[in-house]
Amino acid sequence: MTRTIEYILDLAAPNGYLAWYPLKAIAERTGAELVVTPVFLGGMHKLTGNAPPMFRDKDVKGKVPYAALEFQRFLDRHGMSEFRMHPALPFNSILLQRILVAAQGEDERRALVDALQPAVWERNIDCGDVEVVRAVLEDGGFAADRLLAATQKAEIKQRLIDNTSHAVERGAFGIPTVFVGEEMWFGKERLGQIEDYLSGGKP
Repeated sequence: MTRTIEYILDLAAPNGYLAWYPLKAIAERTGAELVVTPVFLGGMHKLTGNAPPMFRDKDVKGKVPYAALEFQRFLDRHGMSEFRMHPALPFNSILLQRILVAAQGEDERRALVDALQPAVWERNIDCGDVEVVRAVLEDGGFAADRLLAATQKAEIKQRLIDNTSHAVERGAFGIPTVFVGEEMWFGKERLGQIEDYLSGGKP
């Protein structure tokens, strides 16, 4: 039976970008199916009391600079030379997340993530500008009108809320979070553990 890697994702999280590409490679190497569960990170923080590390750790001497060092090491290790920290961080990702929810199936959702990640974290688009986002969707060959119209539907809005609360109920508190069955991992530093688990090792 094919194992499923469930990726809890908000495109507003820079670590979500960093983990996405290695996680895709892990899925390919292990024969696992990669599925994306879009959540709203702002809502997750509110439900858990968490906060972005830049704010949460700002008064801890040395911690923010070290986190930046580790971040750059990860970029270098994985050859992510196109990454650019978004100048508007933290920004509201509600439009992008509703688009992911509105995808017609997992294939389209993964393709949307592939199109939107570089738009956000390489080109630093204005994620709340509908026309800017429309252009990204159209350039990627997606049905932009359908997806954008869906973001205003009550059922899409509610599904994002439900995804977020359910992820928190299962133990998630930030991005990136990965589930394989009921096993949970948080952070891009856990990617090796996920691959070991999928390959028959211990979590």
